[in-house]
Amino acid sequence: MVELDTGATAWMLMSASLVLLMTPGLAFFYGGMVRTKSVLNMMMMSFGSIAVVAVVYVLWGWSMSYGADVGGIFGNPFDQFGLQGAIYDESGEFLIDGFGVPNIVGVGFQATFAIITVALISGALADRVKFGTWMIFTAIWVTVCYFPLAHMVWGGGFLSGSADGLAAMVFGTTGTGADEVASVAPIDFAGGTVVHINAGIAALVLAIIIGKRKGFGKEPMRPHNLTLVMLGAALLWFGWFGFNGGSAFTADGFAGLAWVNTTTATAAAVIGWLVTEKLRDGSATSLGAASGVVAGLVAITPAAGSVSPVGSLAVGAVAGVLSALAVGLKFKFGYDDSLDVVGVHLVSGLWGTVAIGFLATETGLFYGGGVEQLVVQILIALVAVAFAGIVTLVIGLILKSTIGWRISEEDEVGGIDLAVHGESAYEIAAQGGTIKEVRA
Repeated sequence: MVELDTGATAWMLMSASLVLLMTPGLAFFYGGMVRTKSVLNMMMMSFGSIAVVAVVYVLWGWSMSYGADVGGIFGNPFDQFGLQGAIYDESGEFLIDGFGVPNIVGVGFQATFAIITVALISGALADRVKFGTWMIFTAIWVTVCYFPLAHMVWGGGFLSGSADGLAAMVFGTTGTGADEVASVAPIDFAGGTVVHINAGIAALVLAIIIGKRKGFGKEPMRPHNLTLVMLGAALLWFGWFGFNGGSAFTADGFAGLAWVNTTTATAAAVIGWLVTEKLRDGSATSLGAASGVVAGLVAITPAAGSVSPVGSLAVGAVAGVLSALAVGLKFKFGYDDSLDVVGVHLVSGLWGTVAIGFLATETGLFYGGGVEQLVVQILIALVAVAFAGIVTLVIGLILKSTIGWRISEEDEVGGIDLAVHGESAYEIAAQGGTIKEVRA
């Protein structure tokens, strides 16, 4: 029997709290990037994600992610429905995992990942989507897209290192019996495929299905409050230490490595983005710095426990450059990814996942490990793209043909905050008075 490790438990409780903080941080980040008339709706989409996913995760999300395997695709939703059998053992004591942490703490930690993943998608849908449709989409998408992909990657399914997984099919297995595993296991330390590729491709699909904002490409749609953007980026960076460091599942050297790699990769990405921006546009902007922060965090997420700090610099710097270039693709190809979810999360998520094949210190190509890890990383990235893309397409089209996605053109022009929520973000500005006049 594994004994309770209070230090590891404290670390995981703190990590879960940090990851939960990321979604309100994302609300600030996205809220500052939209126009004044849309800020509350943008923030509400993040808070709505917390509300829906937290409920769904307790009921069937944990079971679908980590319950009894069904075809390598998802866990049985009824296996631990309502967390039955996931909290206490037969004697009524708390179940303890292999790291000495109560299983219920792991449930909370994993729930926060599901929450932030759905919230990320909302950045592609700014200004124009019915709030009710978003809430319904959240419940459906997390059930049929996020939970299955989490099971496939982390729950012993098709994209894991199991003997029945994709990697084992390509490169064979090692060990025997219950110890048989893929000889080259996929690496996704904290969610390159499950979180960022998943959310990024979903954002692209929905942006195409829903269509462009009125005036996209014809009128300026600048961020209304860059101070909020910078605050949001700071909260995301802070919370990400729980995201990556917590994915070591205990307070040990891997958690420390993930912490350092998260810092260095992010710093390198900021520099990469700003240099690219300066050379291309002539200015290094605060929006670019904040976006570089997120690009670096995204890229290092899958690699945080497998690359060296020097390798993390390469992961981050390349991510900063790639995402800075990629955010302009929406104008070239005509899809309205409002807040650059595709350019940042999909692009940097793909790069971070594939970069492991080059830079992993034990199996990477640049460390003498051969091409096997690189091939496996590319394959799991492609499968994640295909799975998330197809599932999101089906959900998006069904919702479009039934309850609909778009608010009316009149409401979009007048402002989604007032039309949908009956509020405006800045009442003082709306009244046209000074603070002194309003107080009087």
